[in-house]
Amino acid sequence: MRAARVIRPAARHRRPRHAGHIPGDAAGRDMSNSDRSVVTRFAPSPTGSLHIGGARTALFNWLYARHCGGRFLLRIEDTDRERSTEAAVQVIFEGLKWLGLEADEPAVFQAARIEAHRAAALELLDKGRAYRCFMSVEEVAAERERARAEGRALRSPWRDRDEPKGAPGEFVVRFKGPIEGETVIDDLIKGPVTFRNKELDDLILLRSDGAPTYNLAVVVDDHHMGITHVIRGDDHLSNAARQSLIYRALDHQPPAFAHVPLIHGPDGAKLSKRHGAQAVGEFADLGYLPEAMRNYLTRLGWGHGDDELFSDAEAIAWFDIKDVVKAPARLDWAKIGHVNNHYIRLAGDERLATLVEAALARRGDATAPETRARLMAVIPLVKEGAKTILELLDLCLFALKTRPLTLDEKGVALLTEETRARLARLAETLATTSEWTPTALTQTLRDFAAAESVGLGKFGPALRAVLSGGAAAPDLAGALAALGADESLGRLEDALSHTR
Repeated sequence: MRAARVIRPAARHRRPRHAGHIPGDAAGRDMSNSDRSVVTRFAPSPTGSLHIGGARTALFNWLYARHCGGRFLLRIEDTDRERSTEAAVQVIFEGLKWLGLEADEPAVFQAARIEAHRAAALELLDKGRAYRCFMSVEEVAAERERARAEGRALRSPWRDRDEPKGAPGEFVVRFKGPIEGETVIDDLIKGPVTFRNKELDDLILLRSDGAPTYNLAVVVDDHHMGITHVIRGDDHLSNAARQSLIYRALDHQPPAFAHVPLIHGPDGAKLSKRHGAQAVGEFADLGYLPEAMRNYLTRLGWGHGDDELFSDAEAIAWFDIKDVVKAPARLDWAKIGHVNNHYIRLAGDERLATLVEAALARRGDATAPETRARLMAVIPLVKEGAKTILELLDLCLFALKTRPLTLDEKGVALLTEETRARLARLAETLATTSEWTPTALTQTLRDFAAAESVGLGKFGPALRAVLSGGAAAPDLAGALAALGADESLGRLEDALSHTR
């Protein structure tokens, strides 16, 4: 199995000098879908962490754009000024950077384009495809109840009424959608999905304070960015119908839509905190590698035959959005661990040592000058058994302990007089051993056991306790090799000089 290709880290994202910049041709004109290759986008709201479901959506957009030789763009949907935070924006950037998903242009900030959104609403008013609604909050609530009772969507009486003269008071701008007929979304994943227009309400385009709503802003920005394929979670499926109508009312060609089923927990329920990690940052802190997460998330709801482990280049070559399954995918912790173990085994020891040191720092554990050297000695011997960097850290801890080690009650009990005498003779043998490699030390231990006319079981458990201090450790020869001659003999000396 080939190793995953290393993706260049994402460039540092900055707010562009002109935050409202929208990609176009050299003259700055908008470009229709027919003028461009495939363009996808990831458009998160900066109101919280980058959820694992959002990360998979970003990955699918990135993969499909790369598969088609197109472009992958990023838009920060920050029009909700009360809930959007700069800290959340940075979390999104950092999460995408960690995953290795680099956008092809600087991020677009939706809040910088409010005037364009308002202009689109005014255009719809001029075309008679929108209207000003002067209903009070109480009137809207009453009309909504009537609509529910009659099995239809909300329609304002101002839809077909002349605007009042003089001081009209507060109003919102509503979309004047069709009442008859159907709107069909030919979804690339779900197939044709039909919505009856009478069930689509006259949604608000501009609030009473002039702020644009989500569905209007998305349509305006996707069109101006030249988005050809909108790939997002299937909780947005009903929005696709409304947005498609707004596109056509503005005389724009709607993009192709693909709505990805949500990720559920192992029990089939909607993913929640009780299922464990949810945010990308949590997976990073737990010790999952980004290439492993790309591999696992790509396979979560999409597949290429029986291939479970594949490189980024293979994923790009094989991935097609229409092959995503219609049913929700289930997070499988055992499979994530299996995939991550594969990439840990492939990773360079220097990189793993750096990650282990970072995990130590997050725990608040101090490192010593010899920490890196000891990690470099032990990691090659134990990494095959680690499913995460945290597990790798635990497997390395025995080598990071400082002398004198404190033996637990079980370790002390193993040091009988007979065993102490045998370990003392073993220490003399090891002191004359010149080659401290796992292979050579394995043979040394076997030869010693033969000379003592006993099996390794007679002194092996006690030796392990002395070397590891009760922590997890590799086989005896591996533990000796990882510690080195001086540290190994020093730990033996400490244990043997301890008074029972």
